[in-house]
Amino acid sequence: MKKELFDFLNTDLQFIRGVGPVLAARFNDLLGGRRILDFILHIPSYVKNRGIMESLAGATPGDVVTTSLLVKSHKPGRSFGHRRSPTRITCVDKTGQTVIIQFFNSNFLDYWLKKLPVGEWRIVSGKLESGRGLTINHPDFIEEPQNADKIPSVQAIYRSGEGITQKTFANIRNQVFEKLPEKIVGEDEHIVEFFDALRSAHFAESNDDLMAGSDAIIKLAYFELLAHQMAIAISRRTRNDERHRRNVRQKKYNLMERFYAALPFALTSAQQRTIDEIAADLAKPIPMMRLVQGDVGCGKTMVAFGATVMMAEFGGQTALLAPTDTLAGQHFAKLKPLCDRLGLVCDILTGRDKGVARREKLISLRSGRTRLVVGTHALFSEDVEYKDLGLVIVDEQHRFGVSQREALRAKGNNPDVLSLSATPIPRTLSMTVYGDMDISIINEKPAGRLPIKTTKLAMNRIDDLINRLRPQIVSGTKVFWVCPLVQNSEGTDMTAAESRYEYLKKYFSGVGLVHGQMPKVERDAVMEKFSDEKSDMKILVATTVIEVGIDVPSATIIVIENAERFGLAALHQLRGRVGRGGEQSFCILVYGNNVSPDGLRRLDVLVETDDGFVIAEQDLMMRGVGELLGTRQSGWINYHFVDYRAHRDLFKLASRAATDMLTPENWVSDLMYIFDRTVKLGV
Repeated sequence: MKKELFDFLNTDLQFIRGVGPVLAARFNDLLGGRRILDFILHIPSYVKNRGIMESLAGATPGDVVTTSLLVKSHKPGRSFGHRRSPTRITCVDKTGQTVIIQFFNSNFLDYWLKKLPVGEWRIVSGKLESGRGLTINHPDFIEEPQNADKIPSVQAIYRSGEGITQKTFANIRNQVFEKLPEKIVGEDEHIVEFFDALRSAHFAESNDDLMAGSDAIIKLAYFELLAHQMAIAISRRTRNDERHRRNVRQKKYNLMERFYAALPFALTSAQQRTIDEIAADLAKPIPMMRLVQGDVGCGKTMVAFGATVMMAEFGGQTALLAPTDTLAGQHFAKLKPLCDRLGLVCDILTGRDKGVARREKLISLRSGRTRLVVGTHALFSEDVEYKDLGLVIVDEQHRFGVSQREALRAKGNNPDVLSLSATPIPRTLSMTVYGDMDISIINEKPAGRLPIKTTKLAMNRIDDLINRLRPQIVSGTKVFWVCPLVQNSEGTDMTAAESRYEYLKKYFSGVGLVHGQMPKVERDAVMEKFSDEKSDMKILVATTVIEVGIDVPSATIIVIENAERFGLAALHQLRGRVGRGGEQSFCILVYGNNVSPDGLRRLDVLVETDDGFVIAEQDLMMRGVGELLGTRQSGWINYHFVDYRAHRDLFKLASRAATDMLTPENWVSDLMYIFDRTVKLGV
């Protein structure tokens, strides 16, 4: 890529005319970056047709209309206490049809009244609505007839953020693509083709141009997949390169027989198969990069402990990275007794450790005495040193970015890496997303685990549900009660955790509340109290902060309100908070009054199956890869253009092309830069 184009793509958006540092910061929040490159990869979601109509004849409420209107009168809004009536401007079109233009915000009232002077014709564009006659609330465009060309006949609509208007998007887009042609002169034809496809998407003439099957989107999707698959191919080749091989570790101790004897249960065949696969990896001169996928409660932790024992047989240390203090604490509580039986020193290190206690733990790690350390991000703090970090285990691996995982790997000398994920990804996508890793799947549940009985319930039957729960709670059952919001919000009928908490306290004692806006220390304290089998807290009202990282065997009921608003993967993870003991567990999916057919379909999938991989496949087919692998999954691929349902064949084509290339051609390297694949895969 020529330096001129490279510098242009890296230009900060604040230097675009009409943007500045404040707007650039808002784009950074929206796009995850503030370069021109970040902007051009963010294509419109859809387009609006704003072609000028002779009159409103034939238009219906809900249509976006653009037509000439004669301003007849102004009626400023009036204040009534804390409320204010809207300002109403009466207009007529060329046929005499009356339409009222309304403004609800008085801050810019003088400006709009000047834009719409009585007795003048203006071209107005906005969404037509019905109220007391036809209305347009806050028109998108108001122009004098001689300036009609300032209203685009087709307007691209971008997914936006706070303080960023569609006019700002159009301004940046126009300036960028005005300068881009001179920047790509002399570039490889494939790179020119890529930017031409981007231009077609940003200046789409119809919504068909933005569909997954359009020529431009297919090209963009293929280029993106090629960049990703090439990065995977390089990553695999690098791992197998002679220069990156290591001496195979020699066994110093015999601990695995004692490991099996110390377990209070027999491993499933899937767990044993996975442990055998890990053992084979550790015996190779190539560092292990293995992902263990398995449903909630399938026993991944015991597999990880088996890997830890194998590394201890070699004399090496293991670090187990967990996403939260609570989950780290639960792993430590479960694994330390087993370590004690085997004579292995196990410790925990989190951000809570301070002073003398922390220094003692660091000394034990540095000396090699500690064989297993469980913790959070504190495990790769600057002052943490290991004598011989041989194995890195990353739990809930999708919750960590690549840079975080790499920071922990850097604490050792090319250590083996074992990633765990309880968020199943469809088998049809596994090799595409995790192509640089070997994959083990644990598809069995431990003996004695009963399937969770899942039912749907309408919101208007909440009081019936409370009456049904009362005898179970009196007998000692603990209940998770999940809500989608923290606080009540105008314009939505979704239940807030705080209001449900207050409501349930009228019926039960021992109700707790946790959500993401609480101080972390306070939140952890509530979770620990609920986890304590002896505590009197029987109901925990929560948001999705409990999705991962809390294990309460006596909790056998989970209620999820407005379940239709959650994705299938999130619902399955939440359901996995129960069914962790030997008792029959139940999940009640409460749906709201305005549930859509798609929302009910998702709930039906949960009712019919508890197989996480089946659910993931259904999720994929309902939502597509763009949402399934979205930004929330920070360690997964956040595709810009790829839709698995429409682009299945492109996955195979891109993978084959990447495999056939011994080294990436210059234009492929440029694509990898454009999509940041070299950074994300550590290539």
